Amino acid sequence: MGAFLYGIFLQWKLDIRSKTLLITCYIVPLLFFAVMGEIFTEVMPDYKHTLIQSMTIFGVTMGALIGLPPSLVEIYASDIKKVYRANGVPVCLGFVLTNISAFIHLFITSVIIYFVAPILFDADIPNNPGLYFACLSVFIMVSLGIASVIGLSVKDQAKTSMLSIIIFLPSIMLSGIMFPTDLLPNVLRVVGKLFPASWGYILIESDMFDFMSFAPLLIIFIVSLFICVVLLKKVGK
Repeated sequence: MGAFLYGIFLQWKLDIRSKTLLITCYIVPLLFFAVMGEIFTEVMPDYKHTLIQSMTIFGVTMGALIGLPPSLVEIYASDIKKVYRANGVPVCLGFVLTNISAFIHLFITSVIIYFVAPILFDADIPNNPGLYFACLSVFIMVSLGIASVIGLSVKDQAKTSMLSIIIFLPSIMLSGIMFPTDLLPNVLRVVGKLFPASWGYILIESDMFDFMSFAPLLIIFIVSLFICVVLLKKVGK
């Protein structure tokens, strides 16, 4: 257990030094939060009621989809995988450590937004902080599950980044964090429900546990985890 925890700590330190993760998990989400928070609250004063949830969804989605896949490609499409085999280390260890480390980074960013938004923009704090962070944790895990599928299935960095962006953009635009989904055509509204961000936003915005929003996230997580297990078995051969 001590070695495993040390591995998590070491991976976390390595990720801190990674420009990709630093940019996608901290710099861009927090800059977006600072700029768009000012704009949205000035143009739409009522936006402060959901500012924390909206900016958190953006930060987590970006950090997971664009930040995690390159780290997995770096491990499983390089000689690092051979080092694992040579030392008798389970192939899944890199997958586990990168996901736990990414979870910590994304949670830290979410906490920063949670405490800074009321100070800068007079944003409303969720009425049930315990439920909020529990639901947030679920959303982070689901987002990392989707990101892991991308990172394990695509072996080329350029293609990985392209696929991540293709999934990231509709996730954000159709999730309801930028504008109400009621303004979207029915087709786009349905398409938006295919992405975790839409369900995650509904889940963390609610003051009560919403099983109807939790269930789709649970299904997406189970499916993505199953795909990751299959892909890891192929990588280990």
